[in-house]
Formats: sequence, structure tokens, C-alpha cells
Amino acid sequence: MTPTASAALKIAACQLGVTEKPKGSNKGPEVEIYLKSVGLGGGYSWCMAFVYWCVAQAKLSNPLKRTGGVLAQWNAKPELRKTIPEPGDIFIMDFGGGAGHTGFVEKVLSNGVIQTIEGNTNADGSREGYAVCRRTRKISACKGFLRI
Repeated sequence: MTPTASAALKIAACQLGVTEKPKGSNKGPEVEIYLKSVGLGGGYSWCMAFVYWCVAQAKLSNPLKRTGGVLAQWNAKPELRKTIPEPGDIFIMDFGGGAGHTGFVEKVLSNGVIQTIEGNTNADGSREGYAVCRRTRKISACKGFLRI
């Protein structure tokens, strides 16, 4: 894992439990800081903004595009793409029609599963959730991974 990925993952872990205020609004003090880091105000989906903010807070090299768009990030950074995940990678999910979801790979588990830390999710696994949570996801559900 690179120093940037390691630092960003530690920062993401410190954000576990952050929630939207009010729930379901895509707003709240922390959420709006994440969104501001990519030039957006409250009310937008914030999973990519959360990832970008964590990497920016690492105060090391930030190879990511400044965007709140998951698929815009994927499309802008082909040089970072990987097919096999490692801890510290950023997972990318594509639901079609421009809808995506993202977060950090915290651990690669057995049976094709990753443990993640992600924003704008919840215990049910929604990509439009309300918190920063640990989740498990199938590797096969991911479009790919960005290695920072």
C-alpha cells in the first residue's frame, strides 16, 4: 500500500459513524465539508466527495480528479485502474445510467469479498445511505479499482 493510500484509509476510518443531518438529506456539517472539497454544496450524493476529501486530508500526493462523480473519476484516471483489489484501493461500482458508488477497500477477505469504508451508505448497503460505514461487498460487483 502506498503512503497516500495508507494515510487516506486511516483518515476514512476516523470518519466512521459520521451521519447526515437530517438523515436522508445529503447534508450535515461533515458531509458538507466532503462535498465542498470537490466544489459542491449540500444535497448531492457524497460517496466520491468523501473519498476525495480523505485523500486530500492525507496531505500527500492526491492523484484523483476533483469531482463528486464516481464514473467521472473512473473515466478520468485510466492509469490508476486495477482489476484485483488491494487494501487502500478505491472500489468503483457502476449501476448504469451514470449512477455509481465508491469507497475504500480496507481488507480483501476470502471468497471474493472486500471489506470497505464508504460514505453515503448504511447498514443495508444502499448507495444513497446516510452515513460513513464499514461494509462488505463482492469483488464481482465492482467495475474495478483505483490504486492511489
